[in-house]
Amino acid sequence: MTNREHFDAYDRASEITRAIPSGAFMTTRSGDKVNSMVIGWGTIGNIWGRPVFIAYVRKSRFTRELLDANPEFTVNIPVGDYNKEIFKIFGSKSGRDMDKIKAAGVTLVDSEFVSVPGIKELPMTLECKVLYRQPQEVGLIPEDITGRFYPKNPADSSVDYHIAYIGEIVDAYILS
Repeated sequence: MTNREHFDAYDRASEITRAIPSGAFMTTRSGDKVNSMVIGWGTIGNIWGRPVFIAYVRKSRFTRELLDANPEFTVNIPVGDYNKEIFKIFGSKSGRDMDKIKAAGVTLVDSEFVSVPGIKELPMTLECKVLYRQPQEVGLIPEDITGRFYPKNPADSSVDYHIAYIGEIVDAYILS
Protein backbone atom coordinates (compact mmCIF):
# COMPACT_ATOMS: atom_id res chain seq x y z
CA MET A 1 0.00 0.00 0.00
CA THR A 2 1.18 3.49 -0.83
CA ASN A 3 0.91 6.14 1.86
CA ARG A 4 0.25 9.81 1.21
CA GLU A 5 1.53 12.72 3.27
CA HIS A 6 -0.91 15.49 2.31
CA PHE A 7 0.18 19.13 2.22
CA ASP A 8 -1.21 22.51 1.25
CA ALA A 9 0.14 23.31 -2.23
CA TYR A 10 0.62 26.98 -1.33
CA ASP A 11 2.90 25.99 1.57
CA ARG A 12 5.26 24.28 -0.88
CA ALA A 13 4.77 26.60 -3.86
CA SER A 14 8.36 27.86 -3.91
CA GLU A 15 9.72 24.30 -3.73
CA ILE A 16 7.43 23.22 -6.57
CA THR A 17 8.33 26.23 -8.70
CA ARG A 18 12.07 25.71 -8.15
CA ALA A 19 11.76 22.07 -9.28
CA ILE A 20 10.25 22.90 -12.66
CA PRO A 21 13.38 23.98 -14.58
CA SER A 22 15.40 20.97 -13.44
CA GLY A 23 12.84 18.20 -13.69
CA ALA A 24 9.13 18.23 -13.09
CA PHE A 25 6.80 15.93 -14.94
CA MET A 26 3.21 16.02 -16.17
CA THR A 27 1.22 12.82 -16.45
CA THR A 28 -1.96 12.39 -18.48
CA ARG A 29 -4.38 9.57 -19.20
CA SER A 30 -7.08 8.85 -21.72
CA GLY A 31 -8.68 5.43 -21.59
CA ASP A 32 -5.91 2.90 -21.05
CA LYS A 33 -3.16 5.21 -22.35
CA VAL A 34 -0.98 6.86 -19.69
CA ASN A 35 1.80 9.23 -20.72
CA SER A 36 4.24 11.43 -18.87
CA MET A 37 6.46 14.21 -20.16
CA VAL A 38 9.04 16.60 -18.76
CA ILE A 39 7.66 20.09 -18.22
CA GLY A 40 10.05 23.01 -18.18
CA TRP A 41 7.45 25.75 -18.08
CA GLY A 42 4.83 26.01 -15.40
CA THR A 43 3.84 27.76 -12.23
CA ILE A 44 1.62 27.45 -9.20
CA GLY A 45 -0.76 30.21 -8.15
CA ASN A 46 -4.27 31.35 -7.41
CA ILE A 47 -6.89 32.05 -10.07
CA TRP A 48 -10.61 32.46 -9.46
CA GLY A 49 -9.98 31.87 -5.76
CA ARG A 50 -8.62 28.38 -6.42
CA PRO A 51 -5.12 26.90 -6.16
CA VAL A 52 -3.89 26.17 -9.67
CA PHE A 53 -0.97 24.75 -11.57
CA ILE A 54 -0.43 26.23 -15.02
CA ALA A 55 1.42 24.06 -17.50
CA TYR A 56 2.37 24.76 -21.10
CA VAL A 57 2.17 21.95 -23.64
CA ARG A 58 3.10 22.21 -27.30
CA LYS A 59 0.27 21.54 -29.74
CA SER A 60 2.14 18.66 -31.38
CA ARG A 61 2.62 16.66 -28.18
CA PHE A 62 0.89 13.37 -27.46
CA THR A 63 0.31 14.73 -23.95
CA ARG A 64 -1.87 17.47 -25.50
CA GLU A 65 -4.01 14.86 -27.25
CA LEU A 66 -4.56 13.00 -23.99
CA LEU A 67 -5.27 16.23 -22.06
CA ASP A 68 -7.85 17.30 -24.60
CA ALA A 69 -9.55 13.89 -24.38
CA ASN A 70 -9.44 13.82 -20.54
CA PRO A 71 -8.89 17.24 -18.94
CA GLU A 72 -7.07 15.98 -15.85
CA PHE A 73 -3.37 15.62 -15.05
CA THR A 74 -0.89 15.06 -12.28
CA VAL A 75 2.30 16.98 -11.70
CA ASN A 76 5.04 14.68 -10.46
CA ILE A 77 8.17 16.08 -8.81
CA PRO A 78 11.23 14.17 -7.63
CA VAL A 79 12.11 14.44 -3.96
CA GLY A 80 15.80 13.78 -3.34
CA ASP A 81 17.74 11.56 -5.70
CA TYR A 82 15.93 9.71 -8.45
CA ASN A 83 16.81 7.61 -11.47
CA LYS A 84 17.79 10.12 -14.20
CA GLU A 85 16.83 7.54 -16.84
CA ILE A 86 13.22 8.57 -16.11
CA PHE A 87 14.09 12.12 -17.19
CA LYS A 88 15.79 10.87 -20.37
CA ILE A 89 12.84 8.72 -21.42
CA PHE A 90 10.06 11.15 -20.45
CA GLY A 91 11.96 14.09 -21.96
CA SER A 92 13.09 12.67 -25.29
CA LYS A 93 10.61 10.00 -26.40
CA SER A 94 7.03 10.24 -27.63
CA GLY A 95 4.19 8.30 -26.06
CA ARG A 96 2.77 7.92 -29.58
CA ASP A 97 5.69 5.64 -30.43
CA MET A 98 6.24 3.74 -27.20
CA ASP A 99 4.95 3.07 -23.70
CA LYS A 100 7.18 5.49 -21.78
CA ILE A 101 5.82 4.35 -18.43
CA LYS A 102 6.90 0.77 -19.10
CA ALA A 103 10.23 1.83 -20.61
CA ALA A 104 11.06 3.99 -17.57
CA GLY A 105 10.05 1.21 -15.18
CA VAL A 106 8.05 3.51 -12.94
CA THR A 107 5.23 2.57 -10.59
CA LEU A 108 1.82 4.16 -11.20
CA VAL A 109 -0.23 4.98 -8.11
CA ASP A 110 -3.97 5.64 -8.36
CA SER A 111 -4.95 9.19 -7.51
CA GLU A 112 -7.71 10.05 -5.09
CA PHE A 113 -9.66 12.72 -7.05
CA VAL A 114 -8.58 12.43 -10.70
CA SER A 115 -8.34 9.51 -13.10
CA VAL A 116 -4.65 10.17 -13.83
CA PRO A 117 -2.13 8.30 -11.67
CA GLY A 118 0.82 9.64 -9.75
CA ILE A 119 4.30 8.14 -10.02
CA LYS A 120 5.81 6.59 -6.91
CA GLU A 121 9.40 7.34 -8.01
CA LEU A 122 8.48 11.04 -8.44
CA PRO A 123 6.62 11.30 -5.15
CA MET A 124 5.53 14.94 -4.80
CA THR A 125 2.17 14.85 -6.55
CA LEU A 126 -0.39 17.47 -7.50
CA GLU A 127 -3.73 16.19 -8.75
CA CYS A 128 -5.25 18.71 -11.18
CA LYS A 129 -8.48 19.21 -13.11
CA VAL A 130 -8.32 21.55 -16.10
CA LEU A 131 -10.39 24.68 -15.54
CA TYR A 132 -9.30 26.49 -18.68
CA ARG A 133 -7.06 26.08 -21.70
CA GLN A 134 -5.78 28.83 -23.95
CA PRO A 135 -3.66 28.53 -27.10
CA GLN A 136 -0.99 31.18 -27.31
CA GLU A 137 -1.85 34.25 -29.33
CA VAL A 138 1.13 34.39 -31.64
CA GLY A 139 0.94 38.11 -32.39
CA LEU A 140 1.18 38.97 -28.70
CA ILE A 141 4.50 37.17 -28.12
CA PRO A 142 7.56 39.48 -28.39
CA GLU A 143 9.78 38.78 -31.41
CA ASP A 144 12.87 38.00 -29.34
CA ILE A 145 10.91 35.23 -27.59
CA THR A 146 9.39 33.79 -30.77
CA GLY A 147 12.81 33.81 -32.41
CA ARG A 148 14.35 31.92 -29.50
CA PHE A 149 11.59 29.47 -28.54
CA TYR A 150 9.48 29.11 -31.69
CA PRO A 151 11.61 28.55 -34.77
CA LYS A 152 9.77 27.75 -37.96
CA ASN A 153 9.92 24.23 -39.27
CA PRO A 154 12.01 24.54 -42.46
CA ALA A 155 9.97 21.82 -44.19
CA ASP A 156 6.62 23.61 -44.02
CA SER A 157 7.14 26.96 -42.21
CA SER A 158 4.88 25.83 -39.34
CA VAL A 159 5.53 26.76 -35.72
CA ASP A 160 4.72 24.52 -32.76
CA TYR A 161 3.26 26.91 -30.21
CA HIS A 162 2.04 26.04 -26.71
CA ILE A 163 -1.37 25.77 -25.10
CA ALA A 164 -1.64 26.94 -21.49
CA TYR A 165 -3.56 24.53 -19.28
CA ILE A 166 -4.82 25.95 -15.99
CA GLY A 167 -5.48 23.03 -13.68
CA GLU A 168 -7.16 23.37 -10.30
CA ILE A 169 -5.08 21.57 -7.70
CA VAL A 170 -7.58 19.26 -6.03
CA ASP A 171 -5.05 17.35 -3.91
CA ALA A 172 -1.35 17.53 -3.05
CA TYR A 173 0.78 14.94 -1.30
CA ILE A 174 4.04 13.03 -1.16
CA LEU A 175 3.85 9.31 -1.92
CA SER A 176 5.75 6.89 0.29
